[in-house]
Amino acid sequence: MKLSIRKLIFPLITGAILASCSAPKTETGSSRLSSYIDPYIGTDYHGHVFLGANVPFGAVQVGPTNYIKGWDWCSGYHYSDSIMTGFAQTHLSGTGIGDLGDVLITPFTGEVKVTPGTVEKPMSGYSSKYTHDKETAIAGYYSVDLLTYDIKAELTATERTAFHKYTFPKNDQSHIAINLDLGIGWDRPTKSSLSLINDSTILGYRFSTGWAKDQRLYYAIRISKPIKDIQLYRQDQALKGTEAESDSLMAIISFPTQDKEQIMLKVGISPVSGENALDNIVKENAGWDFDNIVAQAQAKWDDELSRVTITSSDEAKLRTFYTAMYHAYTAPALFNDANGDYRGTDKKVYKNASFNNYTIFSLWDTYRAAQPFYTLTQTERVSDMVNSMLAIYQQQGKLPIWPLHGSETDCMVGYSAVPVVADAIFKGFKNIDKNLALEAMKASSTRDDYGMKYMKSMGFIPCELEKESVSKALEYAISDWSIAELAKDMDQKEDAEYYTKRSKAYERYFDKETQFMRAVKSDGNFRTPFNPFHSIHEWGDYTEGNAWQYTWLVPQDVPGLISLFGSDEAFTQKLDSLFIVKGDMGEQASADISGLIGMYAQGNEPSHHIPYLYSFAGQQWKTAELVRRIMDEMYTDKPDGLCGNEDCGQMSAWYLLSSMGLYQVNPANGVFVFGSPQFDEVKIKLENNKSFKVTALNQGKENIYIQSASLNGEAISRSYITYDEIMNGGELVFEMGNTPNKEFGTAVENRPYSTMVK
Repeated sequence: MKLSIRKLIFPLITGAILASCSAPKTETGSSRLSSYIDPYIGTDYHGHVFLGANVPFGAVQVGPTNYIKGWDWCSGYHYSDSIMTGFAQTHLSGTGIGDLGDVLITPFTGEVKVTPGTVEKPMSGYSSKYTHDKETAIAGYYSVDLLTYDIKAELTATERTAFHKYTFPKNDQSHIAINLDLGIGWDRPTKSSLSLINDSTILGYRFSTGWAKDQRLYYAIRISKPIKDIQLYRQDQALKGTEAESDSLMAIISFPTQDKEQIMLKVGISPVSGENALDNIVKENAGWDFDNIVAQAQAKWDDELSRVTITSSDEAKLRTFYTAMYHAYTAPALFNDANGDYRGTDKKVYKNASFNNYTIFSLWDTYRAAQPFYTLTQTERVSDMVNSMLAIYQQQGKLPIWPLHGSETDCMVGYSAVPVVADAIFKGFKNIDKNLALEAMKASSTRDDYGMKYMKSMGFIPCELEKESVSKALEYAISDWSIAELAKDMDQKEDAEYYTKRSKAYERYFDKETQFMRAVKSDGNFRTPFNPFHSIHEWGDYTEGNAWQYTWLVPQDVPGLISLFGSDEAFTQKLDSLFIVKGDMGEQASADISGLIGMYAQGNEPSHHIPYLYSFAGQQWKTAELVRRIMDEMYTDKPDGLCGNEDCGQMSAWYLLSSMGLYQVNPANGVFVFGSPQFDEVKIKLENNKSFKVTALNQGKENIYIQSASLNGEAISRSYITYDEIMNGGELVFEMGNTPNKEFGTAVENRPYSTMVK
């Protein structure tokens, strides 16, 4: 049975924390919007979200870590578990690969043990059992009773520091383990250090390798009780002294405790040095007022959530919405120190940078909705995010693919930073060097790896020479369109012509006979035999999908895709089939392909724009039907309330935009296509005291169809709005009903478009 968040939270929180987390109201406008956040949403099934304490876009995500038993533990925690190894300072949220989990800290009592145990023998070390009814998770605060030891652990965070508070029982043998060995998923240490500087301060580092190679994390620990007994270990061998360097390292701090004695630790992290980590503690968390840091963390969440206020009588939907914002604002994460220093992907230290440096960009996912969402709600951060990407280009010679803590993972296909950078420039964000941006885009798209040499020489990627050839070519075409448009904007005609041609490469893969995107061999023929349900071939023609899902991956030129089908009717007929057909996916029947409606997979990102394609063929009402169905069925306020990996904000951003009634199909042209607004009113706070409001009159469970629309009091018949119109402020009003208005958005001139200028 899944406990409600109220049963978990409100009986357990007292004092200042309770005062800062008043019960939700049925309509927003409450000063405590953070009270709608339920961090358990997405911790079950395949959501893979982080559970613990953090602040918006913070470098620290401190939280519980289970034994890593498989794919569903990529964040370090899964709702199904009941054994905890300790509390790590860094975690990923929603990824499909596990990493981080740095500096695992665990309180325990009794006999000294130097490991948590093992997956096979989980209680052989200092791990503890726990239950959800003795566990609390709210924005900026986490607590759990470690039942094995009768210890209450509480956590909160600032941007670059974690704050631990442990309430011990009376015991002559109380301990705190600092484990630099364990990481999450693929992560393993290569070299670590720990030095006791004085009786309250520890400095060190943890270098590791895993999904990201050559990670370098520095840490500082301040403890509230003087350290009189500390023992360092390499594996199970005790070391002499109070400082050491090793490939395997941990420490046990021991002391007697009185009943309900509280011991606190502050942990600063840094990509640069232990001294900077200590400085982060001094600048962000100098005192020992735990409740005050909790209140500050919740205030930061309230401030971020207040950028979008919604009106609804359905508290479950309020929790779903604001938890989605919470997830979307967990990544990207700050990757610099309070003094501005950071370490680049070239491993050099950059002092006092002119921008906030960010990491953890799951770009193959987030370019589709999360990054466009930030251009609406995080306008002061967008330029810093883009400049972080451009700095990575200068350090490694290409824009980031999937950057993780100063390393390039090269994970997923495409050079998906390109549309993100282009979109920010087209939308007018300041302090972005357009010349550097175009240079970076060209360099990223003219390499010879991942099939690009074939794109340059042949205009397509031969399937027998490069795996996942269809997916790569389609993703490249999206980014190439963005490069072409930026080149046009900068009057670089030769580049514009070259990349416009490359952006049409998708046409080479379309088989008019089967009406699918198919793999092409070196001789120019389609690969046979062909099964649209399978990836085909031992290394696959598609990335985490099949032909049914990838045939629609042309968001940069939907009218061009429609023309390949021959007519609106043929296009929509095939699109209808996608949401009905069922078949054996063979080797593709993996956990990545989830949230299925027919062969549509909401649980994986290449599908996310597809429901909105109907509007490009004049059938906006079908978009409304599907979008509302997906929101109602696949986004809930339960622990299993996400139908697939969160992927650093993308899964939630799809919902956030869609529930407002808007979605940017082309990732770089600023056109937001109408769907089916789920709330009576949505108000986005803009700069210069402006706001943009979306009002949905008569919307409800049955009233999902747009009957008519007006913008700032003037009737409009089109099924889209532009970014500039939103940012100018005003009000978009939808009249909703329970039957489709099949004339709305039907005329060609009223349909959304893929070009920059209609």
